[in-house]
Amino acid sequence: MSDVTKPSRSAQPEPPPGPSQQPAHGDEPHAEAFASRLNWLRAGVLGANDGIASVAGIVIGVAGATTSRNPIVTAGLAGLVAGAVSMALGEYVSVSSQRDSEQALLAQERRELAETPDEELAELAAIYQTKGLRPETARQVAVELTAHDALGAHLDAELHINPDEFANPWHAATASALSFSIGGLLPLLAIVLPPASARVAVTFVAALLALTLAGAISAGISGGSVRRATARMVIGGAVGLTATFAVGHLFGAVV
Repeated sequence: MSDVTKPSRSAQPEPPPGPSQQPAHGDEPHAEAFASRLNWLRAGVLGANDGIASVAGIVIGVAGATTSRNPIVTAGLAGLVAGAVSMALGEYVSVSSQRDSEQALLAQERRELAETPDEELAELAAIYQTKGLRPETARQVAVELTAHDALGAHLDAELHINPDEFANPWHAATASALSFSIGGLLPLLAIVLPPASARVAVTFVAALLALTLAGAISAGISGGSVRRATARMVIGGAVGLTATFAVGHLFGAVV
């Protein structure tokens, strides 16, 4: 009987994963999509921050001039609506301009691929060569990517844009207006609900607490220092609110 034993089934190496198998961490988001979501979240936090600071400054300024409830509410509502419309319009124009620019680059790249495919292939190979690939390897990569999706390869390597992730200006405008409105609603409620003697103090504290939260969220998104971010927000907010109250008090007394 031979002393040589056959290797057990468990000792045999596992076959390499086939194309149908899911890669490791397949459920993780792509870098571009993840960065896009972070940008939207950051924009939402900044919009809410603008709403808090703007509306709080308006209502506290008017409250410094009068204790009458109606002028304060009217000014606060007007500031809330005007700010939301302004934010939406600005975001719509900005994103529309960016989208127009990206679409123009997309059309130009498509035209160049149709008219000068050899030059575009050489350009793509040169891009990968500058990333550290050997000339022959860069050429092979460029050839294979061009055969698979020439336009997508150039948009990714040359222009760093993804047509599937073009921002929608209407979505951006709606999100900006909504975030501003949510942020501005807090100081408006804070100035309306308490008794007249406590309106300014309650609104001042509520606005600073909301700015602290916005600063902490913003720092968490960007990976910065929470202490520095919240300190900037609180100090800036306190200075702004104090200034608007002083203006309302001084000019209200004169009028």
